[in-house]
Order: sequence, then structure tokens, then C-alpha cells
Amino acid sequence: MTLNKNIITIQHPESVHHTNGMIGSWTDWELSDKGIHEAEKIAQNLIPEIQGKEFFIYSSTLKRTKQTSEIIGNILNTTPKFTDALKERSLGKAIGKSVQWLKENIEKEELTIYDKCFDDAESRYEVWQRLYPFYLEISNNDEENIIIVSHGDTLSIFNVMWLGLNAEILNFIDLYGVSGGVSFLHQTHTGKRIIKRLSDTSFMSF
Repeated sequence: MTLNKNIITIQHPESVHHTNGMIGSWTDWELSDKGIHEAEKIAQNLIPEIQGKEFFIYSSTLKRTKQTSEIIGNILNTTPKFTDALKERSLGKAIGKSVQWLKENIEKEELTIYDKCFDDAESRYEVWQRLYPFYLEISNNDEENIIIVSHGDTLSIFNVMWLGLNAEILNFIDLYGVSGGVSFLHQTHTGKRIIKRLSDTSFMSF
């Protein structure tokens, strides 16, 4: 019999780079003041969802996700575990640059998951490869209730993994969320995988 699992994924709320025209990627931006308040509200609104359950929190190591997971962990009384597997995609030489710079200097259009916008960037397939061992770990461990705090593109790839699809389906579909969105994933005792809610922004409501 397969273990029931409940996974809540959280795309970090507003970061400084959402407001200043700069690239996120591996540039280590912090949450904005608004983002801090949004993270606090997400945590408070999650309390009824997880009451009486032991939850484990996993987070990307970048500042904006670390802050989000630490705020949530403080309110839910759980210490996050950090992993580079959940980092956003590296855009190589565009890291630290503006979105406008990227548009003006992009080396290659990304038509497939194997393409890279810059020769030193990650392709989406390379993100898949670094994320997949983490996905296998949490799919097969004994933790029934898990919170994952990560980034938009990384979580869109995770959603495809969760549904048991192969990497190349990302050439044709995407399951994107938005900043601050909370998604609810479930696995039944028969092994059926479900996405109950995708990128619910109501958890940021004040």
C-alpha cells in the first residue's frame, strides 16, 4: 500500500526583484516589506489546513525563499530544511543584470527544455535533473505532510514530475503559478496523484 501524502508548495511572495526590473534567478534578492507581510499571512492562513498534523518544510537556499520558509516555520513551529535542489534556474551571465539587459543580450531563444539562453545558464532539463533526486526522496520517505518553498519555474517543473509526466512534456505544456501562490498536492493510498489547488493566492489575503 502506498503512503498517503499531502504536499503544500509555496511560491515565494514579493521579492525586491519583482519591483526593480532586475532578474531573479540566482541573484540573492530578499523579500520586499510587502513580501514579508505576505509570507506572514500565508503562514497564518495555513494554520487551519495543517492543524493537528506534523509537517516538514523544505526550502530553496536563496534568500527570498529562506526568508519565506523561516517566517512560515516560526509561525507553524517547524524548522525548515534547505536544499539547492529547489533553487530557481540559473541564467548564467544574466545573473545580477536587469530584465532589459537580458532581452537585449540573449544569446539563444529557448525553444525546448534543452536550450539555454546563455552558454553558462541552466536549461530547464538541467533543473529537472537536479530536482529529480529531491522529488524521489520526498516521494519515497515516510513524511506524510510536507511544505515546499521554492520558485516559479522550479515549482512548474515539480508539478509535472508530481503528475508522473516526462520532462519533454514541458516542451508543450506548463503548470505555472504566481508569486505567493499556494498549491495543494495529494497522493492517495493507491498511488493516485492529484493537484487539488494550483497557486491559490487567497492565502495572502489580509
